[in-house]
Amino acid sequence: MKEDANAPASPAVTFPASKGRAYRTYVLLLLTAVYTFNFIDRQIIAILSPAIKTDLGLADWQLGVLKGFAFAVLYTTLGIPIARLADRTNRVNIIAIALALWSGFTALSGACQNFVQLALARVGVGIGEAGGSPPAHSLISDYYPKEKRAGALGVYAMGIPVGVAFAYLAGGWITQTFSWRIAFLVVGLPGIILAILLKLTVREPPRGATEGAGAADAAENSGARSLLSEIGVIWQTAKHLLSIPTYRAVVFGTTAISFSAYANGTWIVDFYARSHSDFSLLTVLFALGLISGTAYALGTFLGGYLVDTLGNKNKRMYGYVPAIALFVNAPLFLISLWHPSAIVSLIFQIPVQLSIGFYLGPAFALAQTLAPVRVRALSTAIFFFILNMIALGFGPTTAGILSSSLSGGMGEELALRWSLTLVSLAGLIGAWYFYLVAKRIPADWENATGEKVE
Repeated sequence: MKEDANAPASPAVTFPASKGRAYRTYVLLLLTAVYTFNFIDRQIIAILSPAIKTDLGLADWQLGVLKGFAFAVLYTTLGIPIARLADRTNRVNIIAIALALWSGFTALSGACQNFVQLALARVGVGIGEAGGSPPAHSLISDYYPKEKRAGALGVYAMGIPVGVAFAYLAGGWITQTFSWRIAFLVVGLPGIILAILLKLTVREPPRGATEGAGAADAAENSGARSLLSEIGVIWQTAKHLLSIPTYRAVVFGTTAISFSAYANGTWIVDFYARSHSDFSLLTVLFALGLISGTAYALGTFLGGYLVDTLGNKNKRMYGYVPAIALFVNAPLFLISLWHPSAIVSLIFQIPVQLSIGFYLGPAFALAQTLAPVRVRALSTAIFFFILNMIALGFGPTTAGILSSSLSGGMGEELALRWSLTLVSLAGLIGAWYFYLVAKRIPADWENATGEKVE
């Protein structure tokens, strides 16, 4: 990397000075709304899964492919070139186009008549969503300085629980009242309107605006490159970032916990439909939506807030806070999964969802702060490439394959329960890697920011 990562940052500059904190907050909330639709359109198939299985006659392995690999294959691979484009061109335009694209494919999913058509529609959703988070993370980092970045990205990450909650509540009710096809249409179309609002009201800030004039100048000083040169930049950036012990531990830790979280999140409705079939599925969907929109959202906010607050005095909190939360999460989830009462199981989902959100803000913030200014979108894309190819691509798919493999000997209900138990063990690996983050962060933070860390 040509940029000197060890150089101390210049005094911070603000953008846009004319509109100040209120406009910065507006941009953050609007990008959070975009991320909310990202997860509504990503998660909706998990909520509609039992109805789709019945209507199209799909096996668990096919549902696993739809929830995981079909979406992830281009979502992960296209994220890197789109992020490279976002590091050099207008990020607002990229996010707006991406949002309109994935929303359109979500709406089209309702017209699908078989597994192949639905798989192709999910690929289309993945193509669109590839242009969402990397440029959004980069934008937020140019509106919020590193001291407030974990909190800001924690707020942004609240799009995950809020989106999942809306998918549970709206998707369940619409499916029960109308059909799963109408549900796809209803959750897809509003995203196109939001894309227009984003394009018309969000301004593109100077790159490195919160780092100082020198950083901004370095970020802007890049011309056109050949394809071979671009590949070289991507390779060198990935090599540089993954050589940083803290960055590497964050990526591996987030990948491990997300492998478990994506698998369980995309199969939890099927689990309740099979293991607690005497309990109203609409009640289950309402409860999961309420828990996601409150406990999960609160945990996501608290993770970023605590790390920003405690991290001012001790940077190791970027690792300790998520690690403790994830170690607590694992046994709570197993109780929820194996308790015979649906009500007790749902009650335990409250601390499960609360604790699972703590790692998001710190992880996203470190992926930005440890990266040179001019490749911040690419940093998130490399992070997401590893994370989503393994976690999103193979988490739900592995759970589906395990369930199909075990169902012959123990039936579909018990097979799915054991499948989710096995994949959930990856969460403990994630907790261990965040413990390693706490051990390694002081030196890496100092090297990246020039800020002396005790």
